[in-house]
Amino acid sequence: MFFSLFAGVNQAKAEAGLNVNADGAILVDGETGKVLYEKNADSPLGIASMTKMMTEYLLLDAVKHGKVKWNQEYSVSDLVYKTSQPTSLSNVPLRRDGKYNVRELYEAMAIYSANGATIALAEVIAGSETNFVKMMNEKAKKLGLKNTKFVNSTGLNNKDYHGEQPQGTGADEENVMSPRDVATLAFHLINEYPDVLKTASTPMKVFREGTTDRIVMKNWNWMLPSLVYGYKGMDGLKTGTTDFAGYCFTGTATRDGKRFITVVQNAKDSSGKNDGYKARFGETKKMLDYAFSNYTKEELVAKHYQVKGHKTIPVIKGKEDKVNIYTKSAINMVIPNNEKDNYKPVLVLDKKKVNKNGEVTAPIKKGEKLGYLTIEPKNGEKVSFLTEEGQKKVQVDIIAVQDVEKANWFVLTMRSIGNFFGDVWHGISSTVKGWF
Repeated sequence: MFFSLFAGVNQAKAEAGLNVNADGAILVDGETGKVLYEKNADSPLGIASMTKMMTEYLLLDAVKHGKVKWNQEYSVSDLVYKTSQPTSLSNVPLRRDGKYNVRELYEAMAIYSANGATIALAEVIAGSETNFVKMMNEKAKKLGLKNTKFVNSTGLNNKDYHGEQPQGTGADEENVMSPRDVATLAFHLINEYPDVLKTASTPMKVFREGTTDRIVMKNWNWMLPSLVYGYKGMDGLKTGTTDFAGYCFTGTATRDGKRFITVVQNAKDSSGKNDGYKARFGETKKMLDYAFSNYTKEELVAKHYQVKGHKTIPVIKGKEDKVNIYTKSAINMVIPNNEKDNYKPVLVLDKKKVNKNGEVTAPIKKGEKLGYLTIEPKNGEKVSFLTEEGQKKVQVDIIAVQDVEKANWFVLTMRSIGNFFGDVWHGISSTVKGWF
């Protein structure tokens, strides 16, 4: 699902300026979810360990609502033990008789993409990975992810479970999402749980420091500023690699008050080959460079802005016959450089409060919402958003500037009488004019 306001050419400009070598890709504003570039954005594609963003989301949601605690201990199940041992998979080996708290399992998953730790968290949250996969797909529906299917919590191919994959899923199945869905999940994750970036941006951490199980976990996101493909402002979010999915990456970076989210799935180098790490980080850099160079965050509507020709609304049954209106706050949006003048304000009055004649009935309280203001491009260009919530970030309430009290019965009666005789006189005048 995405939300489109207008048809036009902005995205065509981005597509002309970018040539992302991947099966699917998308670039969005991290604050509003405004889509700046897309390629095969609604095609279901492999995601590999980018799956773990949903596991992170559900864990952070469970912690927020008190269903799981960070210091809660977990005893290793047989499945988790077996999954955590292979060094061919991303893992921190867990002891069969070991006890681990939720926070260290979360850090192993978010920093080192540890698969055994991920299944452990699924069991903590839902009792079993089978139940957890049901939660993942239910949450995907609630978030409006239309081209998504989860079959496990990790992003592994189910064949890596050696017959112990979640019940009801195929032996060789793998998770799929469209680039738009991946970006939408990332958008929800970093906006609802921004602390996830503190962990995702950790370049290195030691697991089980001070024990014989000590492991140095180096972040697989090599675009973090201190790592191999360091990029200024990069602080997340999740890599993924399998034979099925290819090299994937959901990145996010912030500079000068702007944040962008990027997704590449099955990234390739310029020759069309699958050159792994270099490809996914290189294509991500290409999108981020484009965004930071070509877009700026602008105040398009100021706080207390009044629309020309609509600074007041007529009032009926009030002591005053009109009320002043203005915007409650400002509207800021990421737009192409030097295009601020290409946008215009659009006033939308609340039909429940303003009648078909454009009148509002007293009493009216100062600060009362009477509608909203949004902006649209003058040239009709297309502006689309990942979510309805994001789109609402470029809308602002229109409110009453002052109180308007209801007139008393005597004033209302006299007005009615005056209106009656006014109508009678108008009728007589029209008739008399008709005689001559």
